[in-house]
Amino acid sequence: MVKDAMPTRPTKTLETFPNPSPGREYEISFDIPEFTCLCPLTGQPDFATVRIRYAPAERCVELKALKLYIWSFRDEGHFHEAVTNRILDDLVAAVAPRWMEVEGDFLVRGGIHTVVRAAHGQRPPAQ
Repeated sequence: MVKDAMPTRPTKTLETFPNPSPGREYEISFDIPEFTCLCPLTGQPDFATVRIRYAPAERCVELKALKLYIWSFRDEGHFHEAVTNRILDDLVAAVAPRWMEVEGDFLVRGGIHTVVRAAHGQRPPAQ
């Protein structure tokens, strides 16, 4: 039997769960190669890979919620700089990480390849 409604829908809600190892600093990374939003000037789609790196403190972001959150930008107009910083701000508000970096690596538009990196907190030096 085929259902009429989709089982999931995009949402701005970022669900979290308790960090299973809050006493240890470790890194979680996500690569999201199918990010889509709209150019706020032309309405044409912008495609990007969004990369998220963070060290959790007390909470971690739940992956299905992250997927639905990223999906929520698909029909919205955003400048590359604004949407990258918005994703960082929303994730920081949800999980309060030790540090976090979000990178928006946007496909070429008008002959220009754009990469926007935004950070929260200090990432410790590599060992």
